[in-house]
Amino acid sequence: MVWSVVETAPVGASGLLISTAIDHFLSHDVLPAAGALTALLVAALVGAAATRRLFPWMAAVIEPVRDAFVIALVEGVLADAVNSARPPDLASVARLTEQVQTVREVLHALLRIIRQIVFASVAALVGLSLLAPLVALISGGLVLAAMALFAWLLPGLAARHKAVLLAEEEVAQRAGTAFSGVRDAIACAGEHRVIAGVDQAVDEQRRRARALARATAARTLVVFVGGQLPVVVLLASAPSLLHRGYLSLGELAGAVTYLTVGLEPALRKMLEVLATWGLEMAVSITRLGEGFAEPAGTPATSPAPDAYDLEVDGLTFAYGPHATPVVQDLHCTVPEGSHLVVVGPSGIGKSTLAGLLTGLLTAQRGRVLLGGADIGGVDQRELRRFVALIPQEAYVFAGTFRENLTYLAPRATEAEITEALEAVGLRPVTDRLGGIDTRVGAGGADLSQGERQLVALARVYLSPARLVILDEATSGLDPETEAKAEAAFARRPGTLIVIAHRISSARRADQVLLLDGCTARFGTHDQLAAASALYADLVGNWDHERGRPLTYSGNKGEKDAGC
Repeated sequence: MVWSVVETAPVGASGLLISTAIDHFLSHDVLPAAGALTALLVAALVGAAATRRLFPWMAAVIEPVRDAFVIALVEGVLADAVNSARPPDLASVARLTEQVQTVREVLHALLRIIRQIVFASVAALVGLSLLAPLVALISGGLVLAAMALFAWLLPGLAARHKAVLLAEEEVAQRAGTAFSGVRDAIACAGEHRVIAGVDQAVDEQRRRARALARATAARTLVVFVGGQLPVVVLLASAPSLLHRGYLSLGELAGAVTYLTVGLEPALRKMLEVLATWGLEMAVSITRLGEGFAEPAGTPATSPAPDAYDLEVDGLTFAYGPHATPVVQDLHCTVPEGSHLVVVGPSGIGKSTLAGLLTGLLTAQRGRVLLGGADIGGVDQRELRRFVALIPQEAYVFAGTFRENLTYLAPRATEAEITEALEAVGLRPVTDRLGGIDTRVGAGGADLSQGERQLVALARVYLSPARLVILDEATSGLDPETEAKAEAAFARRPGTLIVIAHRISSARRADQVLLLDGCTARFGTHDQLAAASALYADLVGNWDHERGRPLTYSGNKGEKDAGC
């Protein structure tokens, strides 16, 4: 506020000083006239210095606002992805990148331009009131009329801005769907239909943008009424005002200066910014708010479980009402502290089962009990603290190793971090790259897929999670490192479930769950190798790939844990 007032000092003083200089020049008083012009120059220098001091204060406002929008939008998208059965919202990328950046840029423009404009307009009207009260009264009335006209046009402009924004999101949604399904479209000879759908969205976006441009052009009338009409009225009445002595020639020049240099450009720029950036920001904020996470409802009454044994009771899940169940009538029990490995052919539903066991997917029938409590009734925040799923695609965030490792355990000690590094085999990687305070990810050291998986493993090892599911989370590791990581989690307090990448994981487990379509078989590695032809084939194929002789033990004594 203080620096804004100082910045607009040249505008407020310009008309008065010019009027003084002209009147003194007409009276042949050169020194006072030169002094007035010198004062105007000094005021301009002071205003420039104030402008320079303003930018750090504006940045202190703008950047936290941008960060808050990013956090709120990401939380909303994640909450919707976890809690909703709808397909992923591909337009959220447009909101996160374009709309948040729009809010940031427009907020900067509003603070930089509108603030300057408002202060300059007030300074011009104050100076004009001191110089020529009658002219100030007429000009102020016309400015109010112009603002009333703009307020009348504003709702229509806002509606057209939102229509353009929604059309842009539709383009992003259709294009994202087309790109993600391009192979299916080509396989079904539907590429022309997909292209036509994207073209239709682009044409609609262009049509709405043109309608907005036509509506925005109406602001020229507002600028004329508030900024140019006062000048016309003043110049038209100038002969009468001069003749009757209401104004001197210098005061007339000063009044014209206030109107043409201060008021009219300020009003024109203010309307231009409000009619474009201001409306764009208002609509973007409204649209972004629609993507924020819904307020939390009544929290679940079930507290976090005291035990971490897992019981699956009649679990059935399909990806659609008419789809064949991926998991059907599954029953099994995993005692706390045990180590279960899930195996089966690719695409049989192992990752789906992982989603069901962690509560990320909701079964059509059956229950998943953790410590005797249905996971659907456990408070979600507590559930996510004590249940961890590590997928095959390991996530490493931009930052240091330490920040990545302590993401789920912010109070971890140095000793605990070191233990986690040693346990999963990440220590050689951190030592090679310079320690746990080395930056990784964007702007830091590049990590291989296996190294990223080690980071994800160490992160969960350090966390308070007591039910850990590794969904092919060691696929990028060599067998020796994989064995070390699995052994570390098996020794760790809690329950371990491994979606196997290699059959060697099954040899290390207490129990093995074999998924085979609607049938699920449960037993030890040796029991399944002797009882299941499918399991024997999986073992044999793996041994063949490792250069070992194939083994096959027949198909007898199967223990059915499924349908």
